[in-house]
Amino acid sequence: MNAREQADAHVRAMMRWHFDPATGSRYWLQRRDRLGFDPVQDVRCVDDLLKFPNLVDDLRDVPVEDLIPRGLDATEKVFAVYESGGTTGAPKRFVMFEGWFDRYMEWENSHYPDDGTGHTLAVAPSGPHMLGEYSRRIAQARGGVRFSIDLDPRWVKRLVAAGDTAGAAAYVEHLVDQAELVLRSQDIAFLITTPPLLTRMAERAAVRALIQEKVRLVLWTGAHMDPDTLDYLSTEFFPKVRFRGSYGSTSVLSGTVQRPDPEGTGETVFDSYAPYVLYRVVDPATGTPVPYGSEGAVVMNYLTEYGLVPNSLERDLATRVPSPTGAGDSLRNIHPVAEVDGQKMIEGVY
Repeated sequence: MNAREQADAHVRAMMRWHFDPATGSRYWLQRRDRLGFDPVQDVRCVDDLLKFPNLVDDLRDVPVEDLIPRGLDATEKVFAVYESGGTTGAPKRFVMFEGWFDRYMEWENSHYPDDGTGHTLAVAPSGPHMLGEYSRRIAQARGGVRFSIDLDPRWVKRLVAAGDTAGAAAYVEHLVDQAELVLRSQDIAFLITTPPLLTRMAERAAVRALIQEKVRLVLWTGAHMDPDTLDYLSTEFFPKVRFRGSYGSTSVLSGTVQRPDPEGTGETVFDSYAPYVLYRVVDPATGTPVPYGSEGAVVMNYLTEYGLVPNSLERDLATRVPSPTGAGDSLRNIHPVAEVDGQKMIEGVY
């Protein structure tokens, strides 16, 4: 059985799990008869996941206990409830289990055996956002401690939406001030932050010099990084620092691995943790996959025994790339859409 056949088999197993009264969650069992198709009989492969409606907006107010599959062993513990960034309205909530977090981080870390050891500075959201705990586990796996500068991305977006550019700029300066204090006093090997914050740190000469002196790897995530900005930061400001991106979503409770670029093309391609997390790049008007090399809307699927989030339309566009396993798609040139349902998107710093 090849990887694509294994992914199709996994899809069928997850349909049986989540729509069996003995193992499924209250949320999905109550919706089965309203889907307009039988998920157990009609969803037989990865492509059939496109049959599902995008129900992710329900997760703004569903009681979290309704999302927990009944079939999970009593030893499986809820680690946290994480929330989306709230860009398109009230945050959506997703249940993270310890078992899934451990499995996902083991997969991601296995792709980067040459990072070495050292301390980590994370200038990133914590609180209800997955990135805070993610950064702690990144630091732990690299044998160091994590220093953390918290940021509230919703506050920045509120300031930007209100036209308070001075207030947003002052808040960002406050974050950079705190990062500078840590960088001055600690031996930081790994920096985790968002592209807008990294750009602002690069613009401050003192912080730029500290990153050049100490940091070996910048792990950027949480907001998009266009190729020109990545090239500029990596060649003009930090030529001795390695850069690595991670693209993901709270809706799939995971990120990606960045594909190696041995030819030095500068292309940034992201692969998902298939078959548990599958991406599709689709025509937003029809919902059907676009040709490889074409741009479309990113659709994500989360398929584990811990939860089911199928056919979740993200607020991002990307170029469709063949995945290494043949299951789902990989992504290149990711960037946010300008509007969702007539509402202008505010990316802010996260």
